[in-house]
Amino acid sequence: MTKRIVITGTDTGIGKTVFSAGLAGLLDAFYWKPVQSGLDEETDSQVVERLAGLPPGRVLPEVYRLKEPLSPHRSAELDGVAIDVAKLSLPDLPGPLVIEGAGGLMVPLNRRTKFIDIFAQWRMPVILCARTPLGTINHTLLSIEALRARSIPLIGIAFIGDEVADTQRTIVEFSGVRQLGRLPHIDVLTSETLRDAMVAGFDLTAIAGGE
Repeated sequence: MTKRIVITGTDTGIGKTVFSAGLAGLLDAFYWKPVQSGLDEETDSQVVERLAGLPPGRVLPEVYRLKEPLSPHRSAELDGVAIDVAKLSLPDLPGPLVIEGAGGLMVPLNRRTKFIDIFAQWRMPVILCARTPLGTINHTLLSIEALRARSIPLIGIAFIGDEVADTQRTIVEFSGVRQLGRLPHIDVLTSETLRDAMVAGFDLTAIAGGE
């Protein structure tokens, strides 16, 4: 089974935190968001704590907690913090780990390093979360090209949103990357309804054996 999986997205605000919570719950995994930007509302780690249904201690503390809901490089500058990418080393844990990036692949951590550069160093398998509405073909295919250019292993695509069958098919056909499943909008979002949607929407064996 894949022990460490990186969750990234084609954009910000597409639902990858909810997907990460559902995946961590299904894998009975640890969860780690290395860099959190924005502290005024519920953080991504707190969302996962609420939705994943994991035992206490499975959500690891962030390395950087930045106040403003901006790109990490700018939020850090406003906080007077310099993000040291050397501190973002992978933790050694006794079970699977779901790691969530911030925003999309090209989001800067500082003025020299983007998240995709860290993913290339880690060489951990990635799941790319993509929204289904108009515009996703371009964003998703560009993200896949960026991952391939850096030889970052890609398990597959997790679509999030209402089904748009032709769009999803088009992305798969052009990229050659498999669709792992789709997480629909959930009207009443709880740990139970999220687990049900993940079980119905995804093939866990394809994900867990994707390394």
